[in-house]
Amino acid sequence: MSISENLAAVKARMARAAARVGRNPEEVTLVAVSKTFSAEHIREAFAAGVRHFGENRVQEWEGKFSQVADLDATWHLIGHLQSNKARRAANLFHAIDSVDSLSLAQKLDRAYTECIADIQADTRALSRLPVLIEVRLSPELTKSGVHAHELPALADAILALPHLELRGLMTIPPLLNNPEDVRPCFRRLRELRDGLSAHLGCPLSVLSMGMSHDFEVAIEEGATQVRIGSAVFGERGAK
Repeated sequence: MSISENLAAVKARMARAAARVGRNPEEVTLVAVSKTFSAEHIREAFAAGVRHFGENRVQEWEGKFSQVADLDATWHLIGHLQSNKARRAANLFHAIDSVDSLSLAQKLDRAYTECIADIQADTRALSRLPVLIEVRLSPELTKSGVHAHELPALADAILALPHLELRGLMTIPPLLNNPEDVRPCFRRLRELRDGLSAHLGCPLSVLSMGMSHDFEVAIEEGATQVRIGSAVFGERGAK
């Protein structure tokens, strides 16, 4: 199937999942995960209607960005970000969806301040860089993210940074064969978001959770952003 056909099928599944719990499917943003896919694939997805794209690695994105910079799309960094790449990331992405430490947040804040003059040439640029806190809800040692008990302190600190805008939470759940087995993880992130919002006294509108194999369950549990790669682009290495 083509990317446009895949996208139509994914959107139909998203709509059905939202309908099952009485939600408006327009509340859920699809972020097409374009890591390992070429600039041509990104252009094809954009032509099919995708407006948000997610990349995992700064270096890979640097190699593709110039080929798609003319597209009116929003570029998300969804992978783990090393602190020494904070300035490059602040220049290349419209949103950082994987903040997992105060030191990283501080470096992003300084980096955004330093490069804001260049960024303002982009009409989509904001005075503050949107970020999500990545929460670790899986026991795997390979997973990034802060633990639940660390959330309030990190969120308080991010709110005090002048050039970052905290918009919500993100998690990468364990990869399980049955998506239903991941439901408790998604529910837990929603509960953490609601509790954190009450603690901060401000809304956190973004709940980024769910990927190609489990996004329907994530939507049923309140996801406002799903990160979908293979279901849109096809299996990696197949093209």
